Amino acid sequence: MRKLERGFYDRDTIQVAQELLGKLLVRVVDGTERIGRIVEVEAYLGPHDLAAHSARGLTPRTRVMFGPPGHVYVYLIYGIYHCMNVVTQAEGTASAVLLRALEPIHNIRARTQGPGLLCRALEIDKRLNGHDLLSADLFIAAEDAAPRFSIVKRPRIGVDYAGVWARRLLRFYIRANPYVSRR
Repeated sequence: MRKLERGFYDRDTIQVAQELLGKLLVRVVDGTERIGRIVEVEAYLGPHDLAAHSARGLTPRTRVMFGPPGHVYVYLIYGIYHCMNVVTQAEGTASAVLLRALEPIHNIRARTQGPGLLCRALEIDKRLNGHDLLSADLFIAAEDAAPRFSIVKRPRIGVDYAGVWARRLLRFYIRANPYVSRR
């Protein structure tokens, strides 16, 4: 496996979202590697996307989204679940990809179907907000012989408040993968 380089993230958010499918999320906790295959994501396209946190502009909470690509934006939802996003495109663009589900590959025993469960299983919380994905303890990698699959496109989940943005096909997942959070 080879760690993705910064240039991978510094591209169109929809393209990055689709190409993250099948990649490996690697988290090292206490010297132990936990690895999961990314099987479901959602794209958030910047301040004009009413479902994106950046739609409210630059705030202390969204600062990481406005930062350079290839960093992690972690936030708390419902006061109990952390969600991990991968910042994409050039600094100031404020776009990101939410990781929604993982297929456990190595040393993951907890459920990973849903962004909160994914973060809990990999011990990802707000301490990792702003973390660089080129680090040694949290990164995304490509497999040398990646499996082939087809991609399903659907509306994002839980963004009904976003008007027309709620209906955009910006949720992507691997067809027939049993670890997808919802079909």
